[in-house]
Amino acid sequence: MKNLFRFVEFIPKSFVCFREGYKKGILLNDLFAGISVGVIALPLALAFAISSGVSPEKGLFTAIVAGFIVSLFGGSRVQIGGPTGAFVVIVYAVMQKHGYDGLALATLLAAVFLLAMGFFRFGALLKYIPYPVTVGFTSGIAVVIFSSQIKDFFGLGIAKVPPEFIDKWKMYFEYAPTGNLWAISIAAATLLLIVILRKFYPKLPGAIIAVVFAASLAYFLQLPVETIESKFGGIPRILPTPTFPSFSFEMIRKVLPDAIVIALLGAIESLLSAVVADGMMGSRHKSNCELVAQGLANIGSVIFGGIPATGAIARTSANIKMGAKTPLAGMIHAVTLLLLMLFLAPFAAKIPLAALAAVLVFVAWNMSEARHFIDIIKTHKGDSIVLVITFLMTVFVDLSMAVLSGVFLAIIIFLKKVIEKTTIETCNLETITLRLRKEIPSDVAIFEVKGPFFYGVTDLLDKAFVNLAPQPRVFILSICNTPFIDTTAMRALKQFGHKCKQNGVLFLISDTTEEHLDLFKKSKIDQVIGKEHIFDDIKNALEFAKRS
Repeated sequence: MKNLFRFVEFIPKSFVCFREGYKKGILLNDLFAGISVGVIALPLALAFAISSGVSPEKGLFTAIVAGFIVSLFGGSRVQIGGPTGAFVVIVYAVMQKHGYDGLALATLLAAVFLLAMGFFRFGALLKYIPYPVTVGFTSGIAVVIFSSQIKDFFGLGIAKVPPEFIDKWKMYFEYAPTGNLWAISIAAATLLLIVILRKFYPKLPGAIIAVVFAASLAYFLQLPVETIESKFGGIPRILPTPTFPSFSFEMIRKVLPDAIVIALLGAIESLLSAVVADGMMGSRHKSNCELVAQGLANIGSVIFGGIPATGAIARTSANIKMGAKTPLAGMIHAVTLLLLMLFLAPFAAKIPLAALAAVLVFVAWNMSEARHFIDIIKTHKGDSIVLVITFLMTVFVDLSMAVLSGVFLAIIIFLKKVIEKTTIETCNLETITLRLRKEIPSDVAIFEVKGPFFYGVTDLLDKAFVNLAPQPRVFILSICNTPFIDTTAMRALKQFGHKCKQNGVLFLISDTTEEHLDLFKKSKIDQVIGKEHIFDDIKNALEFAKRS
């Protein structure tokens, strides 16, 4: 039965939905949603690819292949997969260091890691990434994306933009006089149109309407602005022949850290997107199945010349708002993109880079988490520190160090809070006397551990003993309010037991549970202290103390 449950956990939602029965009304909903999201995804796929330092068609290949695989094999009903803004930073960095071959290999390794995460059921663990870390790196990515669009938004005459944030802005100010007024006009008009359409007509594909308007304007008026065609050449009208990237062990060693970052970021964003979808639909996704699908999707993306893919929160939300009910909508979205590429590739090549920059500026603002960022800053000091450090590390260092630093700092702050809350203090003797209806001998000291007893608070036990005056004949330690005892704390109990013996003090432990007794047996505390000195109730410990 257990093995059957494990198998069921990896059955894709598409299979589940079709098995439940697929009606005409559901098909119409999925068809409308899939086509709509496919149209929305077209300019985003092109823009994310260009900002990542790769040719625009690679974004389309990713959205088509990875998007179809995520929907077919995923653990969410309405997840839309493809290139996302979160990957722009890391993909651009990998491209600068290792070129596309290195990126393809890193993506392939990341896919293997994603498969492993899914099969070893890491899906539940990834949701424990602290929220301030998530907001911090998301806001940082938004700033980096925004800064990467300045060149195209203002039409600056820069041949190659430096990858470092500060160097990038130094160059922007240096080349400010080279700005193109037509590019600025196109970008500003595109951004304004997107904002207006989003506010007053939210169901319309604002990005595609604005980009089509900008491309038409630039083409028919022959405006002197840089386009996809002028910079990258035409966009292919078919998918490339599947090829497996070449690799060497030396290259694997070089790209391995980047592969780990891609895998972690892909896992976090895809599951976060699935959680958002669950909240909007009232459904429940299969996290481990989703990770497996993300792994398969990234393998497919690389084979067809794409870039890293993950769940796209904005497109998934749009998919739901458009009425999607099953994963078929995501598959239709991929097919729609394929047809658009097939029939509209020549027109897409006419899109001004300034218009795509405007799209990404809008995406960056939506990613910025400005409201949540401010809320965290206002409410929690410790979380604020984690948030700001993660944000600054994302902007000025790199994403991998940002996430690791944020998580590590969050753990340190959490431990500090736990340490401050955990105490070892004298029990209220009057309360115990009333409860047991017995007087407590004056030479008996009763202390209680309140909170987890772990390595961070073991010194409290010695401090409690040292501060006792006069020295008691019996020292009773109650652990009724101790949910957890770690290895360091158990070692401290042994040492404390030895110390009590040396000072002629009888050391007793009371209010133990079966779990405590099992730990004491495994760590041999019962041999050091003595089994007869460990009690399940304070009453029995006191009676023993009186007899001793």
